Amino acid sequence: MASQLGGTPILVLPEKVQRYLGRDAQRMNITAARIIAEAVRTTLGPRGMDKMLVDNLGDVTITNDGVTILKDMDVEHPAAKMMVEISKTQEDEVGDGTTTAVVLAGELLKKAEALLDQDIHATVIATGYRRAAERAQKILDEMALPISKDDEKILRQIAITSMSSKGTEAKGEKLAELCVRAVRQITEEEDGKLVADIDNIKVEKKSGGSSADSQLIRGILIDKERVHSGMPKRVETAKIALLNCALEVGKTETDAKINITDPEQLKAFLAEEEHMLREMVDQIKKSGANVVMCQKGIDDVAQHFLAKAGIFAARRVKESDMDKLARATGGKVVTNIKDLSTDDLGHAELVEERKVAGDEMTFVEGCKDPKAVSLLVRGGTEHVVDEVERAVHDGVCVVSAAIEDAKMVAGGGAPEIELAKQLREYAETVGGREALAITAFADAVEIIPRTLAENAGLDPIDILVQLRAAHEKPGGKSIGVDVFSGKVADTSKLGIVEPLRVKTQAIKSASEAAEMILRIDDVIAAGKLEKEEKGPPGLGAEAMGM
Repeated sequence: MASQLGGTPILVLPEKVQRYLGRDAQRMNITAARIIAEAVRTTLGPRGMDKMLVDNLGDVTITNDGVTILKDMDVEHPAAKMMVEISKTQEDEVGDGTTTAVVLAGELLKKAEALLDQDIHATVIATGYRRAAERAQKILDEMALPISKDDEKILRQIAITSMSSKGTEAKGEKLAELCVRAVRQITEEEDGKLVADIDNIKVEKKSGGSSADSQLIRGILIDKERVHSGMPKRVETAKIALLNCALEVGKTETDAKINITDPEQLKAFLAEEEHMLREMVDQIKKSGANVVMCQKGIDDVAQHFLAKAGIFAARRVKESDMDKLARATGGKVVTNIKDLSTDDLGHAELVEERKVAGDEMTFVEGCKDPKAVSLLVRGGTEHVVDEVERAVHDGVCVVSAAIEDAKMVAGGGAPEIELAKQLREYAETVGGREALAITAFADAVEIIPRTLAENAGLDPIDILVQLRAAHEKPGGKSIGVDVFSGKVADTSKLGIVEPLRVKTQAIKSASEAAEMILRIDDVIAAGKLEKEEKGPPGLGAEAMGM
């Protein structure tokens, strides 16, 4: 970039820098963002299609989960990367609705481009969008229906609605029930509020069988086997010691040498080592434990003593699994074996080593009131298992959001049509150029029912006309698209329902990203570093003496 001053060029930026200004910058950013939205748009809804992603190592992922598609896509453009960020935010906050958020952001930018062509300033559009988004939050809140933690039927419907787009319709009922039972089990009350932390649900996937073979374990499933073949495979009425210390003879803090000059001294040294390990095992026996879960190593001699005592032991258990074991069994993680007492032990009806898909795994199940549980997810092939796991993750997330917020809305595009209707009415009260932006926002929101209809092979214009007409009538707020029958219907009665948080977060993320992209009027991109063609420095012809 150079400018002229008295005939002399003044270089401000290096030669290879690319710069786009004004409408060029806006148009380029909007186009990049819309391309990302179009890429995932066909995956929306129960009739959405899947994408096959092949990475540079040849690994294949088949999915229609918005965030998975966008994470695995190699995106270069900065505006497109912002769209990927929307899906990640939606995933972190709610766990579902990632495609909705991205498609909505793309449509908001498409409508904004039409307004920019009418010479409406980007700042006016951004302000209008912000006002529309704030209003939308209030409208959604007013539309929301209350829901209780004990209403299993509704919670199951919420899970099924979320999972129906993941190709798991056939087994949806079973998987939805597992998700609801898991989340309800780990829900706790804190300061008068219900909290369902899904980190307390461990999802373990194994290929083999079918998704119908997936199961909920009222306890924890650990991908470890017992350390010694002489130990019992099955322990009933288990008393579990959770140790964060090694059952080994510790090394000295500083480097030390022991000089042994006599066979008797060696014998005494080995005997003392054995005595120390025996003492550790005796301490475990004294506490009454018949199962040991150790976060660190277990010495061979200690393994022998534990096996003789009939104690089941697993070693190198992950820290996250130890925390979940403590929550599930009611035990405490002990860092010094001398402090181990009966009060520190966890309890479970059964601890058993079983073979799952060729791997030995330890099942700790039948805990009294576990605040951490495990879901074992099965499927015919690795790709199927991965997709079922994603479906289960979404199901668990939406049930958790529904329990925490105690609010839900009808699905099938019903809230979006109602939003569009009320936002158009609101635009009339605002007036001025901002009203055009609010109306554009209302039109953009209708992309969700339109896309649901398109993906189901229906005529989107017919469906939109029917939906608008239905929402004008009293009591029509929950009329949406039933993609299975191809008609408009009361989706809340059909059991097509979603947590309120999915919709509110999607509107927040999409509108904020659209506003940010619209306000960019100058893109300055540095030239990429060129790779050395002749290899690393110092290996040229001169360096080799040629």
